[in-house]
Amino acid sequence: MKKNRLGKSDLHVSAMGLGCMSLGTDKEKAKAIIDRALDLGINYLDTADLYDFGLNEEIVGEAVKAKRQDIIIATKVGNRREKGTEGWSWDPSKAYIKEQVKNSLRRLQTDYIDLYQLHGGTIEDNIDETIEAFEELKREGAIRYYGISSIRPNVIREYVKKSSIISVMMQYSILDRRPEEEVMSLLENNGISIIARGPLAKGLLTDQGMEKLEEKFSNKGYLDYSHEELRTLIPQLQQLRPPHTLNETAIQYCLYSPAVAAVIPGASSIDQLEENVKSINSPSLSEEEVYQIQQLSKANQYDVHR
Repeated sequence: MKKNRLGKSDLHVSAMGLGCMSLGTDKEKAKAIIDRALDLGINYLDTADLYDFGLNEEIVGEAVKAKRQDIIIATKVGNRREKGTEGWSWDPSKAYIKEQVKNSLRRLQTDYIDLYQLHGGTIEDNIDETIEAFEELKREGAIRYYGISSIRPNVIREYVKKSSIISVMMQYSILDRRPEEEVMSLLENNGISIIARGPLAKGLLTDQGMEKLEEKFSNKGYLDYSHEELRTLIPQLQQLRPPHTLNETAIQYCLYSPAVAAVIPGASSIDQLEENVKSINSPSLSEEEVYQIQQLSKANQYDVHR
């Protein structure tokens, strides 16, 4: 599988990573999916301390410990979750980050994290303190690089200006083109990579998109698309590139921009994983195909967190 450099770092990630959030809590099933992902050329696994109270990190750590040197592990921090309580609280403080990295390292059975990401962020945070925590962890060798997971333009701009992040994970797909207008060029110009999550828009951008629309989005839309708009658009996208699937078109659309280093769809089964990998290995989009997609879809824009 093709590998791309992540920002200005010496990390070269597979063009598709495995988003581990959807692996579930069945350890044997999850390990089988991870093993198959590695067999198919994926070298980049993304997890978070938030997922299943840390169990997801434990599953990832156990699955890759024998080949740790060949794997790029990314995890996230900032959401404080307490067992027995609903939801979680936000804590980007230096003290919390430096304490939680120890727990992530233990669960992942490793002495370093390749990419440590702030799992959110607001403009009201003490961003300087958060950056200080990550920079200290780099100097201490606990992490190799850091990034953020955010769709907030005002937060992204602050980290671009003040920090040495190598990546921003953000939602990006044919149905969510918000990064294109302002964020994508900012990051590309500063040598910071985009990691695109949600490239299949919760299954809407697959060959089962119409079924997903009725199952998950009955009488409601997706972002600024109404239900009726999606009923019209999804078949148009499915028919755009015969014989290629919409899965292929959707994933290749995200990778068309040089700012995007990797797409990171989740997979809850080996079949899903293999379909995703087939998509990543399919032909790239032509300029004309990208133009057609952009004419059919909306050039969404961020209207908050500016």
